[in-house]
Amino acid sequence: MIVSLTIVRYRKAFIPFALLAMALHRLPLMLQKGCTFWKLMGCGRNGSFDLTPDWQQWGLLASWNTREDFDRFYQGSFITGWWKKLTTESWTLLAEPLQAHGKWDGTEPFGHPNVKDYTGSIAVLTRATIHLNRLKNFWSHVDVAAQLMAKSKGYITSVGIGEAPVFRQATFSIWESVDDVKAFAYGSREHADIIKKTRSEGWYSEEMFARFKPVAAWGTLNGTDPLQGKIKFD
Repeated sequence: MIVSLTIVRYRKAFIPFALLAMALHRLPLMLQKGCTFWKLMGCGRNGSFDLTPDWQQWGLLASWNTREDFDRFYQGSFITGWWKKLTTESWTLLAEPLQAHGKWDGTEPFGHPNVKDYTGSIAVLTRATIHLNRLKNFWSHVDVAAQLMAKSKGYITSVGIGEAPVFRQATFSIWESVDDVKAFAYGSREHADIIKKTRSEGWYSEEMFARFKPVAAWGTLNGTDPLQGKIKFD
């Protein structure tokens, strides 16, 4: 299995086409050979969970049976042709699942990998559907968690993505090592306390946590290559 994340930035005048794509691109993805899971998503402005959407930046996260299935899509699909005509930049990351816990819309899109001896650079997906009566609890802690992440040792970059504003949110972050991820998650008292509250106060109706091995990346994100000089691919 290969997982792809593509982030595209539309020209400002073409924002209506970005909104249209959220509906129009569903059918091609449903029919795309080798694509086992996909989510069309909006993006936040600050690289994490975000109440402020970036109307020009949008994402597609997908799982593929093989790299060849992804290549077939990327090299000649209706969707990538749309992106080439209407966007100013795109950035794509390909990754292999290492671990995955939880569900996304009742499914387990990355299977049941459980690789424990991996030591290289790592991508992390944290995704949740937030109970409506816990939105205030969740959003009151987001800024603190985002600031801690951005200042943490080994942090490289992140994007905030979501299927729906406010209550269906995800963060996809990239780190130098597994140890750096663990230090951020549990080494900081503030962040450890936030994790405890998600459990004790029942913030989420559904959640997923997954780790991936980055295997390739190209393009730019907000004008730069976020992984240049920071990750060496096999």
